[in-house]
Amino acid sequence: MTQTRGAIVRQAPGKYEVVDLEVDDPRAGEIQVKMVASGLCHSDDHIATGDIPVGVYPFAGGHEGAGIVTKAGQNTKGIKEGDHVVFSFLPSCGHCRWCASGQQNLCDLGAGLLAGTRWEEDTTRLKLTDGTPVGQMCGISTFCETTTVAQDSCVKVPEDIPLDVACLVGCGVGTGWGSAVNSGGVQPGHTTIVMGIGGIGINSVQGASHAGASNIIAVDPVALKREKAQELGATHAVETMEEATELAKQFTNGQGADQTIVTVGVIQPEYIGQAMASIRKAGTVVVTALGNIADTTPLPVSLADVTLFQKRIQGSLFGASNPNWDILRQLDLYRSGALKLNELVTKTYSLDEVAQGYQDMHDGKNVRAVIKYDA
Repeated sequence: MTQTRGAIVRQAPGKYEVVDLEVDDPRAGEIQVKMVASGLCHSDDHIATGDIPVGVYPFAGGHEGAGIVTKAGQNTKGIKEGDHVVFSFLPSCGHCRWCASGQQNLCDLGAGLLAGTRWEEDTTRLKLTDGTPVGQMCGISTFCETTTVAQDSCVKVPEDIPLDVACLVGCGVGTGWGSAVNSGGVQPGHTTIVMGIGGIGINSVQGASHAGASNIIAVDPVALKREKAQELGATHAVETMEEATELAKQFTNGQGADQTIVTVGVIQPEYIGQAMASIRKAGTVVVTALGNIADTTPLPVSLADVTLFQKRIQGSLFGASNPNWDILRQLDLYRSGALKLNELVTKTYSLDEVAQGYQDMHDGKNVRAVIKYDA
């Protein structure tokens, strides 16, 4: 048992508070990690608002992080004490149908991500000091100074890459980049709209740029986010989808965008309707954003558009990534200078400032914020 501290929500709706915790030593197939950095992803805010309910309260947040292994159990596939690791918020068992067919982001272990307990048993690895079980976000809880996780959630990374930026490839970078490259199928010469420029959308901009899109239109009402998008590959940045749709039609002789990637902070049905209206025949709307997962409001989408114009709505989980390969590939792109990571971070916080970080996110002051732990 190790003493640690972490940011938890006691109920939903609620706010993150930092408390003393106890974390179990790793069992077989598990490792314990001293955190170096964690991204403040919007999905953890969805936990606090109650848009995404979880199985155990209190619940320790955080799912985008990196750190150094301090203890390793048996059968950890070569991961040992001292190794640098980036967490994949989606675990990969390596042998289910989805992993075996190159769709690690759909691994069957993902069914237990919000349970708070280990996916193979009804136990937690975190507790309050009075013994109360604490759920772990995605089985990892990167808002903890030290955490014990399954090796299926870890990717060993080269030690020359700074972990305070490497943490970003554990969710935001792969989700956004893959939404453009994998799910959106951006090709050289395409016109791409990215709707919502937060920690996911900014990386959809980078992905579209890497894939060779000629026109990349970033859409966000916040000036800071439009400016950041243009720094990282957007050719145009506007406040509304109406402006973006008109621009896309100007660039394509009236046809519309090849793909529109929806990466807003909180999804609403009308956003899908706006995105469908912005794309050409046989175009693609990529839906990456999350909101209230219990919402079953019908989408304002014309079925004639779907059938007669062959328009496609494509969901995207972790950007259709294979984390054991794509995390390392993206870090290679960073090392070569092709993928920008340092530039994504608009502000850093201490663990005690998690709640303030999310307030700043809601106030439009951040694109991607990072918690830095003491080294």
